[in-house]
Amino acid sequence: MELKSLKDTQKFSKKFSKIIRKGDIIFLYGEIGVGKTTFVRFIINYLQNKDKIKNSDVLSPTFNIVYDYDVGYLKILHYDLYRLKNYNDISQLGIFDTYEKHVKIIEWPELIKSKPKDRIEVFFKYSKLNNFRKVEISGFGKWKGYKFDEIYNTSN
Repeated sequence: MELKSLKDTQKFSKKFSKIIRKGDIIFLYGEIGVGKTTFVRFIINYLQNKDKIKNSDVLSPTFNIVYDYDVGYLKILHYDLYRLKNYNDISQLGIFDTYEKHVKIIEWPELIKSKPKDRIEVFFKYSKLNNFRKVEISGFGKWKGYKFDEIYNTSN
């Protein structure tokens, strides 16, 4: 899928937010500035709007490592592991200790050695020829074989 504008990212995020449920784990991959945090911001704000909750300022948790957001019926934990240097730093966070209670969205998950069986991985890449992003989604465990086709279509 190609995200050619901020509006495309917003539409993609809205559609994506409709499939996530309590206990889901989403890994976000991509270079700095490719749009991972913007994607998360749109998801959180869409869910807050839906539940008539004041929109949160969704910032990159690079320095705090994690921010949590109440979006009505669930809590989203937004992690950014960019500054962590090794797996021991990650294991001390206890990211997967209570995963069934919250949605976990994790930027820079490359250092995670033992990935949860049930997860969605979203890959953001710059298009070198044009000024847009390419996005690919993969599902594992309960998400394996899931048809992400509707999410990919940002034309409606």
